[in-house]
Amino acid sequence: MKRDTLLRALYAPNRGSGGYAFAQSPEELEKSFGKPVARLASNENPFGPSPAVFDALKHSLSDVHRYPDQEVKQFQNALRSLYGSYSFVIGAGMDGVIETVIRVIIEPGDKVVIIEPTFSFYKIATEAYHGSVCSVSLRDDFSVDPEAVIQASQGAKLTFLCTPNNPTGTTISQETIEKIAESIDGLLFLDNAYGEFSEVLLTPFDLMKKYDNLVIGRTMSKLYGLAGLRIGYAAVPDWFLPFYEKAATPFAVPVLSARAAIAALLDQKYAQEVRTHIMRWRDYIMQESPLSIVPSSSNFCLIDISPKTGEEAAQFFAERGILVRSCDSFSGLEPHYIRVSIGRDMECERLLEVLHAYAEDIKR
Repeated sequence: MKRDTLLRALYAPNRGSGGYAFAQSPEELEKSFGKPVARLASNENPFGPSPAVFDALKHSLSDVHRYPDQEVKQFQNALRSLYGSYSFVIGAGMDGVIETVIRVIIEPGDKVVIIEPTFSFYKIATEAYHGSVCSVSLRDDFSVDPEAVIQASQGAKLTFLCTPNNPTGTTISQETIEKIAESIDGLLFLDNAYGEFSEVLLTPFDLMKKYDNLVIGRTMSKLYGLAGLRIGYAAVPDWFLPFYEKAATPFAVPVLSARAAIAALLDQKYAQEVRTHIMRWRDYIMQESPLSIVPSSSNFCLIDISPKTGEEAAQFFAERGILVRSCDSFSGLEPHYIRVSIGRDMECERLLEVLHAYAEDIKR
């Protein structure tokens, strides 16, 4: 009886539907393919983290029985040294930051605005806290309509903007961001997880000086190669900081993750080398692809694979040793797209070969 009551609550309409859609397992694909595959589905750093990270991890293993405290403060200090004296908060990936912000500000029934297609976790986390999602569509060219966002955000507690956007790779101009921030009463969460790969808004935290309703989130998963250690951060308004800290999960970031993040952040030379590689190959793939690619400012490309669906195209690529992300699961996006991360030289070369093979295949 107790189980039935709980199940009815979990299946209630306001709980939302679906969850995060994961890419196909590389291990499973490698078993069927018989050799290593190009892992281009999850927007990861293909080189891994700075060598300094491995040194930090090696010297931190003896402290894994301790709760992180000073390590998180030291990471916040490293962020201030790099970006300025802002109020930085830390979470288990940017997902952890997003969930905590929602936990702080959203009560059942509160409106949250999401511009689709975009990162699915905004909706998942909002519905988990019984918020009411209001979706705004991107324009046909995947740009943001600021007037539509402002209109939808009237009465909303929270609005999410993702730039560069996942899965489109498109950016939002600083002018548009400022217009929205100035025109809404709720909190504006600017997801800048892929910001290091863009020429737009290179120093986003400067905006914190102008707007007291702005949160700017970033992650150590992409440029810095710490996806497996789950650490993200955000600059928040000073007035919001005590509320965030009160609601945050205690000791959410492990000792190893915090120390690795400090080491990665301090090695900007390595980060710049990775950034240069990613941007060079991204631009080259957009130039040489026989298929239409949405202009990207991120470490991935959204590719139109019409007339097939994303699932069908992903299978075609998998059979040729390349793991890509089908975009069928992204709400608000037509099903004829795949998302492809930028990998190492050999992986990018193989990607272009398979793109040309795919283009020939759909001509038949």
